[in-house]
Amino acid sequence: MRKVTSVATLDLNLLVSLDALLQHMSVTNAARQLNLSQPALSAALARLRRHFDDELLYRVGNEYHLTPLAAELRQRAGLALDGVERVFPARPEFSPQESTREFSILVSDYGITVLGKTLAGLFAEAAPRARLRFRPTSPDLVARVEHTLVSSDLMLVPHGVVTDLPHRDLYHDRWVMIVSSDNDDIGPTLSVDDLKNSPWAVVFHGPSAATPADRQLRMLGIEPNVQVVTESFLTIPDLVAGSKRIALLQERLARLLPSTSGVRTMACPVEVNELVETMWWHPIYDRDPEHIFLRDIVVRAADSATDVG
Repeated sequence: MRKVTSVATLDLNLLVSLDALLQHMSVTNAARQLNLSQPALSAALARLRRHFDDELLYRVGNEYHLTPLAAELRQRAGLALDGVERVFPARPEFSPQESTREFSILVSDYGITVLGKTLAGLFAEAAPRARLRFRPTSPDLVARVEHTLVSSDLMLVPHGVVTDLPHRDLYHDRWVMIVSSDNDDIGPTLSVDDLKNSPWAVVFHGPSAATPADRQLRMLGIEPNVQVVTESFLTIPDLVAGSKRIALLQERLARLLPSTSGVRTMACPVEVNELVETMWWHPIYDRDPEHIFLRDIVVRAADSATDVG
């Protein structure tokens, strides 16, 4: 049975060493990253092996491989280290003008298109020395959202994708259908049969990866014939133009399409609930002054960028 060790007795530097070793799977490269000697990191690895009662790294030929436990710890160590690095720089008061920290927001290309320019401008004005990083969302990050939001400040995704976390609604949007301008199979209006029989282009696709609108169509008995899957909303018009495919698209994106896009916008023949774009965060940051600052900037950007329509 593995010995249980009190956190108070642990050397925090071992977490740094563990993360570097598991990421690089090389004592030499991990030592180089941490600016340590190879013998020093080898000693840290020996201590970690004793603590976990596991080899963690084992050699096959000239390469190191992770044990099953190490593979499980690889992501946990990174998240834990991110959390530690966010805890110790914290201060009771926050001065945006003086801050040099990096804020991160997980957001789709749709969200960046709607809010990115306004948000970046407001952020730069309020915190000129800080950095704002936009990171793409993915089904994997959403599936483990609580862990994800320990190391990222915010996630911008609609209701129906994330639940049961602190949040603030930002704006509403409608779903519209787009079809190719030269698609003669579809007349001036779409029918339910068109939805059932036409090939589709969709953003994400899988048991836990779909937009709320896609899931709603399935609940209505309409199972899209998915022909193409992408992870970018901005690529949907190009995947529809010149083809028989159809797709759902947010109306705010559809409005931005040029007349030369090769697609036409149509109403969906069944009622699809509005999209409610929402800002989500981990409850540990509810009262964090830096986090409150960022959330306020995002709300202001949403109010400004979406005040029409």
